Amino acid sequence: MTTTRQDAWTKDEDVLLAEVVLRHIREGGTQLQAFEEVGKKLSRTPAACGFRWNSLVRKQYKSGIELAKKQRKELKRQKSSLTKHERFEENRIRQAENGERNPIRNLIISLEQLEKQWLERKNDADLHKRVSLLENENQALKKERDHWLSEYRTLLGVMEKARKLVYLEDEVVKKKAKNGKGF
Repeated sequence: MTTTRQDAWTKDEDVLLAEVVLRHIREGGTQLQAFEEVGKKLSRTPAACGFRWNSLVRKQYKSGIELAKKQRKELKRQKSSLTKHERFEENRIRQAENGERNPIRNLIISLEQLEKQWLERKNDADLHKRVSLLENENQALKKERDHWLSEYRTLLGVMEKARKLVYLEDEVVKKKAKNGKGF
């Protein structure tokens, strides 16, 4: 087990801390990852690195932080405009730089990604067919609804006429009864 240092921070250690944190910000990593990386290099705990960053060093690098955030945004924009092939190549290069040299595993991962994309496209085609069928069914149901709505309105019209006739007949009967005339 390595011992953790508790002595004072040097200027060089502050610079290393800042460089690593800014790199992580630029590349889209987390500050916690940066603190862990610096902690290993300096034999300090990630918590000590985080405390040092937040209490002192961060204030000295405000413009650097803003620049790193802008660079991260630009990098993200550039990555989103890359083709799938370009992103694959970029990942392959990054893996090689990080010492990941298992081409068979990389091939397996690539094949799994291709299979997933193929299944998504297949599902999309099935989904498009299903949507088309449902749209046709929806149109047929709308026509049927319109037909029955028309029939219903016609029935209401007939019932209204019948109600008026009954009302008129009742009025006639009442008038005759009032005038003393029978049926």
